[in-house]
Amino acid sequence: MEFTSLIFLFVFFPLFLLTYFVCKKRKSRNIVLFLFSLFFYAWGEPLYVFLVLFSIFVNFFLTKLIAKNKSKFIFILTLVFDIAILIIFKYVPFLVSSFNTITNLHIPIPSIVLPIGISFYTFQMLSYVIDVYRDKVGVQKNIIYLGCYIIAFPQLIAGPIVRYATIEDELDNRKENMTDFTIGVRRFIVGLAKKILIANVMGLIATEILSQSASVYGFVGSWIAMICYSLQILFDFSGYSDMAIGIGRMLGFHYLENFNYPYIATSITDFWRRWHISLSSFFKDYVYIPLGGNRVKTPRLILNLLIVWALTGLWHGASVNFLLWGLYYGVILIIEKLFLKKYLEKLPRFCQHLYAIIIIIFGWVLFRSLTFTEISTIFKAMFGGFGFGNINLLIYINAFTFSTYLALILTIFMVVPLGQKLRKKYPRLTDVFLGILFVLSLLEIIIGSYNPFIYFRF
Repeated sequence: MEFTSLIFLFVFFPLFLLTYFVCKKRKSRNIVLFLFSLFFYAWGEPLYVFLVLFSIFVNFFLTKLIAKNKSKFIFILTLVFDIAILIIFKYVPFLVSSFNTITNLHIPIPSIVLPIGISFYTFQMLSYVIDVYRDKVGVQKNIIYLGCYIIAFPQLIAGPIVRYATIEDELDNRKENMTDFTIGVRRFIVGLAKKILIANVMGLIATEILSQSASVYGFVGSWIAMICYSLQILFDFSGYSDMAIGIGRMLGFHYLENFNYPYIATSITDFWRRWHISLSSFFKDYVYIPLGGNRVKTPRLILNLLIVWALTGLWHGASVNFLLWGLYYGVILIIEKLFLKKYLEKLPRFCQHLYAIIIIIFGWVLFRSLTFTEISTIFKAMFGGFGFGNINLLIYINAFTFSTYLALILTIFMVVPLGQKLRKKYPRLTDVFLGILFVLSLLEIIIGSYNPFIYFRF
């Protein structure tokens, strides 16, 4: 089940809210949240819901032992258990395929369906276990409450990666109120509009262009396609985060921000402070700093960064292109950290923005393309290797529609903090505008202009 489906918007979510707020006690509301979250996940993954429950059960009892005995052995055992599940269900086919390539063997590659959201909820389990061991949070003694933390449906499928410390107190002591509920509704509508009215439209244009031969789309088409894809992935993922944060806010949870206008970044270092903040902070706190962080000599610093960014790439998928994408950013961040950033800061801000955007767009080529042939073809086109391209391409793919114009207008308001400023200055007018966006989003969903969330496959 997805936030952008009619079954969620008009059946599941209203029924959940009604049941949730009819209950008056905190324990009852948490039970409702837990049971509805199980149903939400089982709707798309009826078998793997048992995998999630098994993981919750094991982590619940092992972390209680960790807290009681301060046992390093049990701590490591728990980490191995969580990471092993992630490797088995996400990376085994990739590992077997890579081993076959290296050894020239022909070991059968197992066919394993990737559980939806496994990377997100596994990282939440890991952060909980590590923080309990470090005495940064208390151990949860109610398995239903731990289940609410792990599989609460707002952030279950595609994040943000919520730290247990963020909602530790709110699991038992949150205060739902009309102010938070209203803020949450507004935030949900913004996320829905980002996904339906911008991401889907931009994604369709990018897909239509790149489905043509490179000699047709050429230089101009490749750049238009990758700019559209860059907007698609931003508004697809940040739209989901907005909806998750909005639903959480309606229920009294204050999830941390996951995006902070990443395309206004002035460097790649700045970009990764703004993009998928929950993932960046996870790797910083649980991998980079334990490896020594910045408190090491330059060769070790370079190694630390390459390890972190290789893992960041592989977290996104068991594929060579994701590994290349991670290492691509690792190398650029090393260069910025060692010497480039001090020179960038002397340039006009426009030049800093331009540098960052070009690097980001090139990165999305690696992220989107699953084969080396596709990567090389798009890059060759972007550097003019297939000529200028068909000037009538956008007309041919029917890109000039009301939906496209609306998406471009909304992009201007949402890619920079303009909409946020207008909200503060004209709150009532903004609410009217949000109502219109909600209606337009519903119309688009009804007529079938719909794509699955990109990050569902991670």
